[in-house]
Amino acid sequence: MATESPFRPDVVRGKAALVTGGGSGICFEIAAQLARHGASVAIMGRRREVLDKAVAALRSEGLRAVGFQGDVRKQEDAARVLASTVEHFGRLDILVNGAAGNFLASPEDLTPKGFRTVLDIDTVGTYTMSYEALKYLKKGGPGRGPSIGGLIINISATLQYTAAWYQIHLSAAKAGVDGITRSLALEWGTDHYDIRVNGIAPGPIGGTPGLRKLAPEEMVKGLRETMPLFKLGEKRDIAMAALYLASDAGKYVNGATLVVDGGLWLSQPRHIPKEEVKGLSKVTEQKVRTSGIGVPSSKL
Repeated sequence: MATESPFRPDVVRGKAALVTGGGSGICFEIAAQLARHGASVAIMGRRREVLDKAVAALRSEGLRAVGFQGDVRKQEDAARVLASTVEHFGRLDILVNGAAGNFLASPEDLTPKGFRTVLDIDTVGTYTMSYEALKYLKKGGPGRGPSIGGLIINISATLQYTAAWYQIHLSAAKAGVDGITRSLALEWGTDHYDIRVNGIAPGPIGGTPGLRKLAPEEMVKGLRETMPLFKLGEKRDIAMAALYLASDAGKYVNGATLVVDGGLWLSQPRHIPKEEVKGLSKVTEQKVRTSGIGVPSSKL
C-alpha cells in the first residue's frame, strides 16, 4: 500500500520538469513524485533501455512522461534534450541535476582519468545543464510569465563535509556542485532572472544502485548502529524534499542544500558504551577529589 503524501496531489500541477539520471534510483523517484503531484516530467539518461522502462512505468500510472537519451557531459546533448523538453511540454519550470557517476577507489589506485570522469558527470554536467537551461528557466522564457523564474535542484552528497574513505573523486565533485548551487543562487536569483537554485544532499538510501555499489551488505551490517536514527533512508524521503523545494512552500528557499540523511554526517564513533559512562564519571570525580584538583582554595 502506497504511503500517503503530505502534499496535495496538485501541488506542482501545470509545471514541467526535466530530471537527469531519472531512469533509476533516487532520481526516478523524484521524477515519479513530481509527476504524481501534477507535473509533466521528462527524464534524461544515457541508456535507452533504462529510459524506456522508466517512462513505461510512469505512463502505466497515467502520468505524463517522456524520455530523452543524452549525456550531460556533452553540451550538444544538453542543449538538444532541453530544447526537446520545452518543445514537448511548451515550457520548463524545474531542472533536477541528478546524473552522477561513482565507484570505490583509493587515491593511489584512482587514475586522473577516473577522477576526471566523475567530475565531468557530476560537476561539469551540473553546470552544463544549468547553463543551457537558463534561457528556458528565466522569467519571461518560453511559456513563462514575465515575473516568476524557475527552479534548479542539484543532487549533492555529504561526504565532502568531512572526508570519506575511497571517495576522493565524489567528494571533490560534490564540493563543486555545492559551489555551483550557491553561486548560481546568488547570480541567477536576481530580479533579472528570478531563478532559485537549491541542492539536496542524500544520505545512504536503501534500494538504490548507489548503495548496492558503494555499500555492499557486508559494509551495511554495522552501519545502522552508527546512525542517529538507526535506519537507512528511503528514495521517497529525497523525493519529498524535492517536492518541498518545487512547491510554493519552498518559494523563499534559495542557495540552500537540504541534508536528508537522518543526521548521519554528524555521527561520531561511540568509544564508550552508554551504560559505562555513569560509572566512569564517578571514578573520574573520585580521582579529582583525591588529587585535590578542582577543590576550592579555602578547603586546602
